[in-house]
Amino acid sequence: MQPLETDDPRTIGAYRLLGRLGAGGMGRVYLGRNAGGRTVAVKVVHPQFAADPEFRARFRREVAAARRVGGQWTAPVLDADPDAAVPWVATGYVAGPSLDRAVAAYGALPEASVRAVGEGLARALVAVHALGLVHRDVKPSNVMLTLEGPGPRLIDFGIARATAGTASLTSTGVSVGSPGYMAPEQIIGGGVTGAADVFSLGAVLAFASSGRPPFTGDHSAALLYKVVHEPPELDGVPPGELRELIEACLAKAPADRPAPGALADALDGALRTPGWMPAPLVEEASRAAVALLNLDSEVGRAPAPVGPYGPPDGGGSPGSPSPPVHTDTRTGRTGAPRVPEAPGSDGDREGGPGRRRRVSCTVVVTVAAVLAALSGGLYGLRLLPGQGEEGRRPPVGSEPSTSAGPSTAGPAPTPSTTPGGTRDAVPKALIGTWKGTTTTNLGAPGQFEITIKGGRTGEVVARDKSIIPLFGTDCSGDWKLASATDRSLVLDTAGGPNPAPGICSDGSADERFTLNPNGTLHYRSGDRAAGNPEGDLTRSP
Repeated sequence: MQPLETDDPRTIGAYRLLGRLGAGGMGRVYLGRNAGGRTVAVKVVHPQFAADPEFRARFRREVAAARRVGGQWTAPVLDADPDAAVPWVATGYVAGPSLDRAVAAYGALPEASVRAVGEGLARALVAVHALGLVHRDVKPSNVMLTLEGPGPRLIDFGIARATAGTASLTSTGVSVGSPGYMAPEQIIGGGVTGAADVFSLGAVLAFASSGRPPFTGDHSAALLYKVVHEPPELDGVPPGELRELIEACLAKAPADRPAPGALADALDGALRTPGWMPAPLVEEASRAAVALLNLDSEVGRAPAPVGPYGPPDGGGSPGSPSPPVHTDTRTGRTGAPRVPEAPGSDGDREGGPGRRRRVSCTVVVTVAAVLAALSGGLYGLRLLPGQGEEGRRPPVGSEPSTSAGPSTAGPAPTPSTTPGGTRDAVPKALIGTWKGTTTTNLGAPGQFEITIKGGRTGEVVARDKSIIPLFGTDCSGDWKLASATDRSLVLDTAGGPNPAPGICSDGSADERFTLNPNGTLHYRSGDRAAGNPEGDLTRSP
């Protein structure tokens, strides 16, 4: 999720906006929350479409159709205003990564996970088609992996319409469907039925299983030609029953594809398999759910200009309480809390005067709610691997942990064995890009990457790569050299504005890196809010 920009509304209808989730061919999508605390995704169409009476009529029909779809396998429509100056629709927000982000971050899914995703999507299509609807845009970015409910969710009915409908979005210049996942009959303009969704489902499962779509091309025309005329590229999909199902879904003729009900029957039971969602995705979904708890209170409350979506939140009043006093624990200085500069200000521009660096942050994954989820809730949901009826793991903390310490790549030097030779510059032996798995003080794993360059004390000598796939939030930042020896560094990531409060942590002035005897680099963080991640990193070639 990205922060709201200056031209974004702050409220739409009854919803206060917390950030921007993304944008597409039809409009922007925001994260919002109503007065009762319900979190929603608010989709606002592009203003140029709002002036088109035909589009408005079609949007009104699509919203009415989407309202008929239940929320068990989809994100339900909760509210909408097709007659607003700029039409919008609010749906239930699904906390979890989309399939395309999950594969981009962690690679192709194991077969058990692909089968579970296939069963969930097949059952979603059974429900959609029973209402006489065709989704028309089943693709990885519209598949959400979540801990809520029975399984994955199929979202975005923005271009769905009744099967018997005749209107076409192509009249307004918007492509109906997504290249590479559209059925051949969608491309050539033939009659579109529920079988088109089955074709798209097969393409999604091929992507999930192999990490790449079944049809690729250097440009749109070549890609669409392959979908219509050439067989799918399934070399990355392991042979077996699952591949046979995918091939059947990708049949060129609609009549040759299986019905969604038959697919659900063939994959029945996959969603009940313990650990169907890989552990990194479980952590990602948990992280999202917890981040939402604090996001609303952390969002800046500066008044916004009135726009066509509704009035902004009220500003401060004479009776408003004064901001709390903040004490810097490292310097002892006391004053008002630091307020991040507004986007677009001189201090936020690359290279602009007075530019302040963005804090290098680690994702906040070990706040109390995450601990409760990881130690109890996730085990209760039986989503972690290895949780059979006879082999269920005990909650975290009930027995000594073997995963919370550093990896086996090499022991971390203790303070008594840390090499001497104090210096005021980065030693050459530590320069380069380092990657590895870190573990928080309560056993939550994560991937860490940092690039260290030459420089002296007080200078920026490193930058980490900390992008949260779930929200698309970039917590990366610059790290300053605090001190060094011949084989170790202490870096400082604290100070400066937090790019995404509630998602990114505030950093630490005590980030330690020490060369192990085997050539790996031991990392130990002083960032308490992030769970003091620690682990061994390997130099990247």
